[in-house]
Amino acid sequence: MDFLTDEVPSAVGLIVIAARDERLVSLDFGDCRGRMLAGLAARYGPARLKPARDPFGVSRRINAYLAGDLGAVDDILVEPGGTPFQRDVWMALRRVPAGTTVTYAQLARTVGRPAASRAVGAANGRNPVSIVIPCHRMIGSDGSLTGYGGGLHRKRWLLGHEGAIPRATDVDVSAGARRPLDARPV
Repeated sequence: MDFLTDEVPSAVGLIVIAARDERLVSLDFGDCRGRMLAGLAARYGPARLKPARDPFGVSRRINAYLAGDLGAVDDILVEPGGTPFQRDVWMALRRVPAGTTVTYAQLARTVGRPAASRAVGAANGRNPVSIVIPCHRMIGSDGSLTGYGGGLHRKRWLLGHEGAIPRATDVDVSAGARRPLDARPV
């Protein structure tokens, strides 16, 4: 299957997008390209990436988000695949406003599965469309940053960019650093 791809430079590294049929199907970071390709192949079979300038306006919207228009990605059409439960989790994540965070337990309650915090975390980790489906907005119940496929330094930067925590330049971003955040859970 053919996918239109583009690359968007950012403060947290190269962002790579893949789209088809006017929908974003994958968004990952340049150093995670192998994971992106494996995810596309698992969902669609052999993938052929065709470079394109700003496919379906997605690159322009990602750039606007990075420039401070935090709502610029809200109306991007996505096709993330996934199980019905994963899609429920991802839809709920899209409703978490920029500048706020949500815990795994809160999101489990939101999707009607209050005992499924771990399953929510697993679904979050399988999100193929980061930033647009804002999995970076999920935090631990104690307010700490938890895993992020693109790396905790990127999660911290994205949350700082959105104003959910102090800007990345104002906090310790050393590898493995975990500390409570001044986050505003939804």
